[in-house]
This record gives sequence, C-alpha cells and structure tokens, in this order.
Amino acid sequence: MPTDTESRLDRLEIRLTEQEAVIDDLNATITAQWRKIDLLVRQVQKLTEQLEEAAIRAPSGLPEPPPPHY
Repeated sequence: MPTDTESRLDRLEIRLTEQEAVIDDLNATITAQWRKIDLLVRQVQKLTEQLEEAAIRAPSGLPEPPPPHY
C-alpha cells in the first residue's frame, strides 16, 4: 500500500507530465502562429510596395472623380 508521500509524489509526477505536454502543445502553436505572422507581414510589405509603385505610375495632378454615390 502506497504511503501518503508516495501518493503525493505520484500525483506530482503525473501533473508534471501533463504540464510538459501542454507546454509542448503551446510551443507548437506559438511557432505556427509566428510563421503565419511572418508570412502575413511579408505579404503586407509586398502589397505596400505594389501600391506605392502604382501611385508613382498613376498620372498625378488629375483629381480623382468622386465615388458614384455622390
């Protein structure tokens, strides 16, 4: 029959194992999120560059016509 100390130690070991699994899962999730964030940042930078290039190529000095709902 296990003693109280052995039972406590067993519960602590089980808890530690479960916490390690949760930490591993969280680490994997965070790593995936950082990859996605990095991809999105690069996409925004590319779109910003494309927008700036389009603005440079657009004829300047001509006012934009108002939207159709005006």
